[in-house]
Amino acid sequence: MLEAINLSKKYGEHEALTDLNLTVSPGEVFCLLGANGAGKTTTINLFMGFIPASAGQVKINGIDVSEQPSETKKYLAYIPENLMLYPNLTGLENLDYFCGLGGKNNSREQLEELLSGSGLQKEFIHKRVSSYSKGMRQKVGIALAKAREAKALLLDEPTSGLDPQASNEFSALLQDMKDRGVATLMATHDLFRAKDVGTHIGIMREGKLEHVLNAEAISLKELEELYLETMKLTQPVLS
Repeated sequence: MLEAINLSKKYGEHEALTDLNLTVSPGEVFCLLGANGAGKTTTINLFMGFIPASAGQVKINGIDVSEQPSETKKYLAYIPENLMLYPNLTGLENLDYFCGLGGKNNSREQLEELLSGSGLQKEFIHKRVSSYSKGMRQKVGIALAKAREAKALLLDEPTSGLDPQASNEFSALLQDMKDRGVATLMATHDLFRAKDVGTHIGIMREGKLEHVLNAEAISLKELEELYLETMKLTQPVLS
């Protein structure tokens, strides 16, 4: 569903991403770990078509993003670190509006079911988004992905700033999306969350994918040790 082939991105002389190759099949969650500047967000932005690739290809459901950007977006849902919703509209009104933009017309009952099924408390469905926590806004994003019947989900630091309970709730929602056969690519700093929800884990450093791991085949302690060892290679020596 998601595929990067020899994908690179340069900004002048700076190479933000170098020869990235990865695939994410339906029902898989591929978690990208790495320090700031490792290339995680650049990868997400290339899949979204927000920026052009310098070399290589990005494909969604076999379609080249650079050749048919509008067609590929039909398969996607995107939840950034800070999901932008209209603060003066309710959760239901936001969902209705964005569904309409995507050509989906849902009844009030269907919208309420989507929101409650994504973990939003019923008493907040008809409250303005300005009163929502970050975790509540993320749940609206998941509801939108379900409403759009997205085949692929792109996430950029979705649990950053969430408290442990909200993070656990978000993990449960990702598990639900995985069970629905959605292919998910998530950029994150959270090793525990990557191990918890991921089927595959990639460790990035300076624009390169250094390791690709089967999440079930590695313990959290082993993942942490490998991550820290990989990051050490980029740390300056202090005198």
